[in-house]
Amino acid sequence: MPDDSLPHGHVRTQPSQANGAARSNKTFPDDGSDHGATLVAPSSEAPIAPAGHRAASTPAIRQVASLAELTRLASAYLPEEDLQKIREAYRVSDAAHLGQFRQSGEPYVSHPIAVAETCARWKLDAEALMAALLHDVIEDTGVSKQELAERFGLQVAELVDGLSKLDKIEFASREIANAESFRKMLLAMARDVRVILIKLADRLHNMLTLECVDRKKQVRVAIETLEIYAPIAARLGLRTLYLELADLSFRYRYPFRYRTLKRAVRAARGNRREVLSRILEAVQKNLPEAGVTADVFGREKSLYGIYRKMTDKHLSFSEVLDIYGFRVIVKDVPSCYLALGALHGTFKPVPGRFKDYIAIPKSNGYQSLHTTLLGPFGTPIEFQIRTREMQRVAESGVAAHWLYKAEKESFTDLQKRTHQWLQSLLDIQNQTGDSLEFIENVKVDLFPDSVYVFTPKGQIRALPRGATIIDFAYSVHTDVGDQTVSANVNQQPVPLRTELQNGDVVEVLTDPHSKPNPGWLSFARTGKARAEIRHFLKTMKYSESVELGRRLLEQALSALRIDASQLDPALLEKGARDAGAKSVEEIYADIGLGKQLAPVVARTIALQGSSKQVAALIVPRPAPIFVHGNEGSAVQYPSCCNPVPGDRICGHLRGGHGLVIHRVECRIALRSKTRDSERWVDAQWADEVQGLFRSELDLLVSNERGALAKVAAELATQDANIMNITMDADANDSATVRLIVQVRNRVHLAQVMRNLRKLHEIKRIIRR
Repeated sequence: MPDDSLPHGHVRTQPSQANGAARSNKTFPDDGSDHGATLVAPSSEAPIAPAGHRAASTPAIRQVASLAELTRLASAYLPEEDLQKIREAYRVSDAAHLGQFRQSGEPYVSHPIAVAETCARWKLDAEALMAALLHDVIEDTGVSKQELAERFGLQVAELVDGLSKLDKIEFASREIANAESFRKMLLAMARDVRVILIKLADRLHNMLTLECVDRKKQVRVAIETLEIYAPIAARLGLRTLYLELADLSFRYRYPFRYRTLKRAVRAARGNRREVLSRILEAVQKNLPEAGVTADVFGREKSLYGIYRKMTDKHLSFSEVLDIYGFRVIVKDVPSCYLALGALHGTFKPVPGRFKDYIAIPKSNGYQSLHTTLLGPFGTPIEFQIRTREMQRVAESGVAAHWLYKAEKESFTDLQKRTHQWLQSLLDIQNQTGDSLEFIENVKVDLFPDSVYVFTPKGQIRALPRGATIIDFAYSVHTDVGDQTVSANVNQQPVPLRTELQNGDVVEVLTDPHSKPNPGWLSFARTGKARAEIRHFLKTMKYSESVELGRRLLEQALSALRIDASQLDPALLEKGARDAGAKSVEEIYADIGLGKQLAPVVARTIALQGSSKQVAALIVPRPAPIFVHGNEGSAVQYPSCCNPVPGDRICGHLRGGHGLVIHRVECRIALRSKTRDSERWVDAQWADEVQGLFRSELDLLVSNERGALAKVAAELATQDANIMNITMDADANDSATVRLIVQVRNRVHLAQVMRNLRKLHEIKRIIRR
């Protein structure tokens, strides 16, 4: 056996009554979890095989591009009619790229051929292979989408267009251009998953030939691959591809760490050969005795997987013990559990290291039993047990299920989950303001670790690790998320920021009058939840700002003795345009948000009319802006003075923040008025004010048992909601209690303070 091969190989076990097992010793290269065969594409260098692999056989640089391998692969499952179309697509691609060369020196057309070969290994249909051959012609040559549609059909043209970047459009920065191109591709992918499959094949070949570009580009492409493309491959169940992309990215992102770790793994392989051989012998004996027919493969964790474990858990290489493991392939699901029992009877399982992904599959469709056993000398070894169909899905994911050709009613569980994720991309797009925000939201959803929770009716929902109640609510439905008020986990009430754990039963309680809270953004984990919350807040803030801006402008016009209700709409339109807005609604919103000053806009409008028009619109006197308490985020009440209805108030227009209401005696307000008087407006409480308002009280109380409880009880009897309470011990057996309470108005606050003073423990009360 060569020195670089694993000391354990492939064995097919038979039940003991078959008088022994037929065995062979071929190595099974593996990169960490589910890596079967390396995807091979023409390249200027050999594919970088993860630790434990034999060197993959990759063709040398071909100065003359050949269609022979693609034809061989495609002819295994496509009819001759489709092969003719593929050859025609090749001829068009070859002609379009004539005279173009890659930095490796190969003819450029060798790249689309390599991409198509990878797609053929996944057995994609003829349209996908044609699009793979043509995927760069719109971007890099003079061929148009219309020409492709006329020659190869609309489906092929749409696939190629979805893969083309937006290089012809001017963007503010490279980052925005890349984000916009990626958004375009993902939205095309949401309509047809073949787009991303072709793109992933394209990225694989680019990574395999990355040695030919400069160091700066190597790092940029490696980071992009690791952050975006590799996680997408994992999300779609293409585990083989994910691990290869991750290892290639690791090699070019951190070349020294890659080489060092590779040497360490090679050395460790020899040191652990005896242990692994003893484990293999025991498995070969005990599985047949339990009546299990199985193929057993040795597997080795990928270099990137080892590196991630070292960095995530702050381990040295010598502390990473599960570098090697075994995969057991059986004929059906009952045999999986039978094999599990046999293995647990052979070696002791490590508590807490068993995972049943057969009963509860991963979100990308992956199914398997994982268990970690303590082998000889206490070495932990992971076993993965699965059927042949599970192995196929683990390697090929959604590419094995022809998602794009299936009818929705006949979707498998994997197809349904993938379809839901693709649909969520469209939902995020609809609620997202720009491409950079879209990409950040999508990145959040690409984290591979998931938690699996249950609805009260027993339905399973997969969410990213760290997801909270809010993420769960929005995963059910946008309206459920928007109207969430509280939740129970395992029949116990919990805060909305509670992080969910595997197996939690989550019940969300809603109120049709409830609205999303801006604070939710601080703990919402999924892209969908964050996009929906932002969209609601933006929409709500805009509509509230429009209404507030209208009232502020009416007040400012009133100060100029102009009645806004009688004003010619044309004057308003012209005044809005002169102020830099596209419409009257937009100028209202800008005023409400504090971006424009109502007096300035009012003077601009007044100057549009003749003296006769203005004179006809005289009103008795300027009116203050009335505060009703239901303006939402357009009106804010700062903690510096905590105004409540009944206080004398004034308003400050802060740029982008709307109207901030202060008490007239507030020191901060008084200082600001001297510097920025134009941004201050007269304000007054409306006759009927809605809602509860925050007020802060300092209480000096006797530091004795039960004092705080009496204060809380008294507040409850006065119907005052306690938001926060703190207590600091003072000298002379006293303590200062700082209360933040919610009251309806100044009368309610006075009543609360009056009743607190009746408690003999209270020595002094001060409203802050």
